[in-house]
Amino acid sequence: MTSKASLNRLEFCNFKLKTLLDFTLAINKNLSTDELLKMYEKLLRWKLNIGKVLIFANNKGWSCILVSGISGFKHSKINVERDLFKHKEIVLASTIENPAIKDFDIIIPIIHNHTAIAYVLVGDIDEEKEGLSPSIKHMQFVQTLTNIVIVAIENKRLFRENIEKERIHKEMELASEVQNMLVPKLDEIKNIKGISAEGFYLPHYEVGGDYYDIFRLNDHEIGFCIADVSGKGISAALLMSNFQANLRALFVSSIYLTDVVLILNERVLKSVNGEKFITLFIATYNTQTNEMRYINAGHNPPMLYNKKSEKIEYLTTGCIGLGMLDNIETIEEGYLEIKQNSKLLCYTDGLTELEELDKVSSSLEKVESCLKNENNIKDTFSKMIKEMNISKLNNSIFDDITMLGIDFNVN
Repeated sequence: MTSKASLNRLEFCNFKLKTLLDFTLAINKNLSTDELLKMYEKLLRWKLNIGKVLIFANNKGWSCILVSGISGFKHSKINVERDLFKHKEIVLASTIENPAIKDFDIIIPIIHNHTAIAYVLVGDIDEEKEGLSPSIKHMQFVQTLTNIVIVAIENKRLFRENIEKERIHKEMELASEVQNMLVPKLDEIKNIKGISAEGFYLPHYEVGGDYYDIFRLNDHEIGFCIADVSGKGISAALLMSNFQANLRALFVSSIYLTDVVLILNERVLKSVNGEKFITLFIATYNTQTNEMRYINAGHNPPMLYNKKSEKIEYLTTGCIGLGMLDNIETIEEGYLEIKQNSKLLCYTDGLTELEELDKVSSSLEKVESCLKNENNIKDTFSKMIKEMNISKLNNSIFDDITMLGIDFNVN
């Protein structure tokens, strides 16, 4: 059974995803600036229990575009360039000298392309009121949502000035920034004895439909996965964001991998109505017993290279991809014990579908060649990226490329 903490995490992940989707739909419906700001005000005031909200935006000069929960004109004494412009990270309002800012709790800068485009001041945060907590740990979400709203408002101005190309470019950049927030930083496993990990993500467009993750399940067990949505672009990225939220909430040490896969299959079916599917490799590794359990749901088989035997084992045991059928009737769980120093490479199909100029060796053979050595996984990635010319400048790349590698040091 999933824990209360997992359910709370799922609730907040779903809340964030639903909020992002609601605002995306509102923007696509071309709601006016006033309507978008009313949606935003309602979310912060009534959903996140924030009493005061003030937004300054740069529209050919700084101006106040939203005042909520504030009486009087004291806020008019706030000068953005003098009081706020130097701040690039979320800060406490108490650190700013201007008395007009002391009525607030937190200052949230909105940065786009390394430039401040808005500042949000929030105050009277009610942590006791029933509902979602608006505490400072969630202010990054408010920052991301505000970025979307402010960029949407700016896009309306650009559209009115007939700069459609620039509008689309900004939207894609923003989508890329949001998706990059979902890429794991691998901080959770840095200090785990006996393993190290490396990740790589290169979307074909600004956003993509690939996903990888790795995190602690408990003191001696880690979970990791890699997944790929059929198709590319915005629709694939949105589906993968939903998928990630569900997987993160479900994937705990107390649940069987088969149950995770079955639940995810149901949720993918509800999300895509048979129009897309997701391939997934999901696994757990016990650092005390060196045992790995995994399910490969239609994904490219990860390669496990044994440094002593110099052999590669492909991890294929599992089932069909998620969202392909209403019911997955047969799921096999793979099991292996890693007894010698080894390294694991998980990847999406973009890596092995690269066109080779010499036409002599396949991309898969190149990958195997880069893997079969004593190098750690970080150096292996560097070698692979260099020799296979994996970059945005390579015109032979036609799909997202994602890799997750793990070193198992069992001596």
